[in-house]
Amino acid sequence: MMIAPMLDIHPDMLSKWTRLHDRANAPAVNDLPDREKIRQLERENRELRQANGILRKASAYFAQVELDRQFRP
Repeated sequence: MMIAPMLDIHPDMLSKWTRLHDRANAPAVNDLPDREKIRQLERENRELRQANGILRKASAYFAQVELDRQFRP
């Protein structure tokens, strides 16, 4: 049984309204578990960048120490 004629509207209009309704009620892309996962990944990213900076500085320090040691009599 067709609903559109019973409502006195064009079937395409009913189809359009249905699609709009489905899209509006679709689960959000950024639902709570995803937001929490993003927060965790951002925190991990910050920690890794910090660790990378520390390792870079330590590497430069030890490279300089090695150079100084090689040129000392």
